[in-house]
Amino acid sequence: MPDIVPLLIDIAPFIAIGMAAQMIDGALGMAFGVITQTLLVSALGIPPAAASASVHLVELFTTGASGASHIWHRNVDWGLFKRLVPFGVLGGVAGTYVLSSIDATAARPFVMIYLTGIGFYLLWRAIRLSQPRFEDPRYTRPLAVVGGFLDAAGGGGWGPVVTSNLLIQGGDPRKIIGTVNSAEFLLTLSISITFIATLGFAAFTLATVGLIIGGVVAAPFGAILASRVRPRVLLLAVAIVLIATSSYSIYKAWPII
Repeated sequence: MPDIVPLLIDIAPFIAIGMAAQMIDGALGMAFGVITQTLLVSALGIPPAAASASVHLVELFTTGASGASHIWHRNVDWGLFKRLVPFGVLGGVAGTYVLSSIDATAARPFVMIYLTGIGFYLLWRAIRLSQPRFEDPRYTRPLAVVGGFLDAAGGGGWGPVVTSNLLIQGGDPRKIIGTVNSAEFLLTLSISITFIATLGFAAFTLATVGLIIGGVVAAPFGAILASRVRPRVLLLAVAIVLIATSSYSIYKAWPII
């Protein structure tokens, strides 16, 4: 019994990181990977490779819990879900293969520059939005392939790429965020099967356990926020998070570009 207290002290920072990142991701449809990896590496000193492996395993649990919460709160557009999932999985499997063959990270800074521009556009739309008028996004299948590919090959990208571009097409922020979060579970599952088959469970560390606990606990609250916050506020929050995370990634990659 005395050994439990030191264990809880060691695991507490990872639980806090998982909760904070999942609250943002569940409410806005993006940023769990960016936030957790950044804090694990820069704040807690976890090696980048170990941090990346931990985050991928954690997302199996957090995306499942988040997706279930969004389904419960009726945040999912099932027609859009059916269009996204098969092509997202296809892109994710292709990205996993590319990652095992070549280094695809060189393209990441340019993707982040694009997403920063998207963030400013969404910010402009949020400021101008008065009476919301939503449309069913038309260009979904190619977008899902690109999002799935970047998520596997570039270490993240499904949420920022897919959510932001569906919002540009005029989708309802609540439905877009809920659907993208729910679809991400099946995408993460397909990517992680290959990941686990290749590396085993060596990445399943104390950090992973803490992130899973925090992320799963916070998942329902993100879905509640997405279902209750006004569309304009959601769009504004997505824009700010997209600009902040993409700009930080560009800054970190500046010596490369």
